[in-house]
Amino acid sequence: MPKFVYDFTEGNKDLKDLLGGKGANLAEMTNLGLPVPPGFTITAEACRHYLEHGSVPEGLQAETDEHLAALEKQMGKRLGQPDDPLLVSVRSGAKFSMPGMMETVLNIGLNDESVHGLAAQAGDERFAWDSYRRLIQMFGKTVLDIDGDLFEEAIDDAKATKGTDSDLDLDTADFKKLVQVYKDIVREQAGRDFPADPREQMDLAVRAVFESWNAPRAILYRRQERIPADVGTAVNICSMVFGNLGMDSGTGVAFTRDPASGQQGIYGDYLQNAQGEDVVAGIRNTVPLTELERIDKASYDQLLGIMETLENHYRDLCDIEFTIERGRLWMLQTRVGKRTAAAAFCIATQLVDQGLITIDEAVRRVTGHQLAQLMFPRFDDSADKEQIAKGMNASPGAAVGQAVFSSERATELAAAGEKAILVRRETTPDDLAGMVAAQGVLTSRGGKTSHAAVVARGMGKTCVCGAEELDVDVKNRVFTAPGGVTVREGDVISIDGTSGAIYLGEVPVMDSPVVQYFEGRLAVADGDELVRAVDRIMAHADERRRMAVRANADNPEDAGRARRFGAQGIGLCRTEHMFLGDRRRLVEQLILADTDEERATALGGLAPLQRADFVGIFTAMDGLPVTVRLIDPPLHEFLPDLTELSVKVALAGDAADPADRRLLEAVHRLHEQNPMLGLRGVRLGLVIPGLFAMQVRAIAEAAAERRAAGGDPRPEIMIPLVGAVQELEAIREEAAGVLAEVAEATGVDVPALIGTMIELPRAALTAGQIAEAAEFFSFGTNDLTQTTWGFSRDDVEASFFSRYLELGVFGVSPFETLDRDGVGRLVRIAVDEGRRTRPDIKLGICGEHGGDPDSVHFCHEVGLDYVSCSPFRIPVARLEAGRATIA
Repeated sequence: MPKFVYDFTEGNKDLKDLLGGKGANLAEMTNLGLPVPPGFTITAEACRHYLEHGSVPEGLQAETDEHLAALEKQMGKRLGQPDDPLLVSVRSGAKFSMPGMMETVLNIGLNDESVHGLAAQAGDERFAWDSYRRLIQMFGKTVLDIDGDLFEEAIDDAKATKGTDSDLDLDTADFKKLVQVYKDIVREQAGRDFPADPREQMDLAVRAVFESWNAPRAILYRRQERIPADVGTAVNICSMVFGNLGMDSGTGVAFTRDPASGQQGIYGDYLQNAQGEDVVAGIRNTVPLTELERIDKASYDQLLGIMETLENHYRDLCDIEFTIERGRLWMLQTRVGKRTAAAAFCIATQLVDQGLITIDEAVRRVTGHQLAQLMFPRFDDSADKEQIAKGMNASPGAAVGQAVFSSERATELAAAGEKAILVRRETTPDDLAGMVAAQGVLTSRGGKTSHAAVVARGMGKTCVCGAEELDVDVKNRVFTAPGGVTVREGDVISIDGTSGAIYLGEVPVMDSPVVQYFEGRLAVADGDELVRAVDRIMAHADERRRMAVRANADNPEDAGRARRFGAQGIGLCRTEHMFLGDRRRLVEQLILADTDEERATALGGLAPLQRADFVGIFTAMDGLPVTVRLIDPPLHEFLPDLTELSVKVALAGDAADPADRRLLEAVHRLHEQNPMLGLRGVRLGLVIPGLFAMQVRAIAEAAAERRAAGGDPRPEIMIPLVGAVQELEAIREEAAGVLAEVAEATGVDVPALIGTMIELPRAALTAGQIAEAAEFFSFGTNDLTQTTWGFSRDDVEASFFSRYLELGVFGVSPFETLDRDGVGRLVRIAVDEGRRTRPDIKLGICGEHGGDPDSVHFCHEVGLDYVSCSPFRIPVARLEAGRATIA
C-alpha cells in the first residue's frame, strides 16, 4: 500500500512532486536543524485519488491517526484537549507555488471548552478568544464556503462600535461576542453548527484543501501560469505557534533579497501581535523587517542567520514566513521566492559572481517571458504629470487604465478591449480574475509581501500597494487622495510599479532601458545593473544556442530594427504586405485583367515598386539570408467588398459607372465562401500568368543591383501553400528560368535558394516528395494550425476558445503555443522525411510561434535550423534558443 503521510522529519526538498513545495521545504528546514514546529504532510497522491474517486484513499485515515498520535506524544497534549489543547494549522501546498489560491485554516482544535484551556495556558483570555474567532472565520470561509465578507463586516461593525479601525483595540468581551456572531453566520449560511469535535474540524479542513484544487480561482491561476491540472496538492498539518500573544509576538515574511529589484539586503514585512495570514491579507499595514531589530534584536539576529543559511543552501532568493511567539522564533515556510523579471536577471548574475551557480544555470533561471516584460515601455520622466499619491513599488512597470473597484468590472473592460487598473483596499484570492484582466493593481493596504504584491510579481503585472494616503471606498466605487482629489470608477489613472507613484490621467510612455540597449541607443557601460545583467545573459545564450534566430519583416525599417535586435536574417518577408495602400489598385488591375496586354501593364507598374522594396531590405540585411514569400493573399483582400459594391451599382441604376459594373462581375466571379482555403498562394501563381515571375525578377534584379554596388544579398525564394510537389515543380521551373535571364542580362549571378512553406497537412505528410524540389522548408505554423484543427483563427478565438480553455480541451491556445501532439507531430514527420530525401535541406519556422518560448524549445528538439518571429520578439527567441541548448 502506498505511503500517504510523511512526518516533517521524513521528507526533503527533492520530494516536491509528492509532498508539494511547502511540505518538502518544511522537511528540508527540519533536516537543517532550523526551528520548525512539528507536523506531518498528506501527499498530493492522496489528493489526486480524492479528486478522481470522490473519497480519501484506503489507509489514509489510519496513517493520519498514527502521525497525529505521534505528534500529540511529542507535544505532550492531545488535539483539542480541554485543559491544554494541541492546536494545528491545515495548509495546502502544491508542487508549484500558488500564492493565496487555497487558504489556510489556523487554530484547529478550539471549541467552547478548549478555548478556556488555551486561555489558562497562555495566561491571556483575549488571545484565546481572538484565536477562536479566527478559526470560525477561516473555517467558515475556506471549508464551508461561506462568503468571507460576512465575517469581515461583522468585525468591522465591532470595531465601529468600539470607535476604532484596529483589531488591536478589541478586548476579550468583543471577541466573545464575535465568536457568537460568527457561529450564527455559520448556522445561517451553512445550515449546520460549527463543528465542535477537533478531529472533525481537521478532517473537513483536509478535504476542503483537496477540493480547493478545482476551485474556479485555482483553475484560473493554473491556466495563467500553465500549471498542469493533474498535479494536485499536498496538505500540511502543523502544530500551532502563535504570533498574537502580545507585542512580544508577531508574524512576518522575509526575502533574502529584494524580490522587486534583486538588490541584496534585508527585505520583508513584520506585524506585531498578529497571526499567520495577517501579513499577506493586509489587515493592518506592516512595518519593514528592519524594524524587528529594534523590537526584538535576538530574534532579528537569529532570523538573519537563518536567511543566510537558506539562501546558501537553496542557492537562490528565498521567501520565508516566520512567527515569533513570546520572543521565540519559528520557521513556518520557505520556498524559492517569486520575483520580478528585473530581479530574476540581476539575482542570476549576482549568484554567478558569488560562485553559487554557473553562468549556464543563470541562463536557465531566467525566461523569455521575463525578458519580454523588461521590454515593456515605462513612463516618460520628462512628460507633464500630476502625482496624487505614492505607495510601495511592489511590482515594476507602467500601467494606465480606467480605475475599477471590482474584479467583475476589470474583466468586463478587458473583454471589451479596454484597459483597467484594479483598485482595492487589499486583494484576496477572489480577485484573481480581475488581476489577470487588469493592466495593474493598486491597493491602499498591505506591504511588499501582501497578496496583491506576491501575485502581481508572479504574473509580471504592475502593482503599487500600501498606498495609505488613499481612502478607498469599494462600495461607492471611488477613492480619495490627499488634497481632496477624487477618482471615480471610469476615471483614467496611471501607476508606476517601479517608483510607487500614482498619477491622475494618462502618462505618456517611452522605451525601457532594455529596449534602448537592444536598439544600440544605450551602451552597456552606461546602463544600470539590469542592463548589464541582460547583456551578460544574452551573450552567453547566443554563445550556447544551436538555432539561428531570424525576423519576420516586410520593409527596410522593420528589417533594420530586427538586425539591431540580433536577427540573423529574415525568415519571412510577406510580399502581399507590399501591395497595400496606393498599390492595391495595381493588384486589382492585375486580377481583373482579361488580356495579356492588360496583365502586362499591371505587372509593369508593380515591378519597379517591388524591386525598390527588395533593394531596401537586402541593404538592411546585407550579408544575411532573406526569405521572400511570394504573394499569398486571399483574393478578397485586394478586391472591393461584394455587398458595398453591389449596393453602389444598384443605387446608381442605369447611370452606374461601366468600370464598377465590370468590377462587380469580377468580384462575383472570384467570390469565395472560404477565402483562406481558396485561390491563394501557389494556386494564384499558377492561375495568374506572370505574377510570380514578376516577383522573382524583382528579387533577382534587386539582388544584382546590390551585388554590383558592393553588397552581399542572400535571397531565398519561398513558394507558399504548396500541397503537392507538382505545384512546386511548375513554379520552380519558371523561377529558375527568370533567375537565369536576369543573371545573363545583368552579368551578375546571385544564387537564390528556392523552397516552400509547409502550412498544409498534406505538405507535411508528403514532405519527402516535396523535398525533391525544395532546398528549404519553412513551417508556417499559423496556417498549419488552422488547417490541422480545421478552424479559422479570426472566427473562432473570440467565439469558443475561452470555453475550450475552461473545459481543458486546450491548456493554452494552439495559436499562442505550438500544439505538439497534432501540429507538432506533422512538423516532426516533415523534418524526418525532408532530411531523408535531402540531408542538407534548411529547416525553419516562420509563424509567430517562432517567438513563443515553449515553441522555441520544441523547434530545438526537432532539429530546426532557425526560428523566425516579429522583430520585438527576437531577443526572447535568442534567449530561449540558448536555454533550449543548455536544458
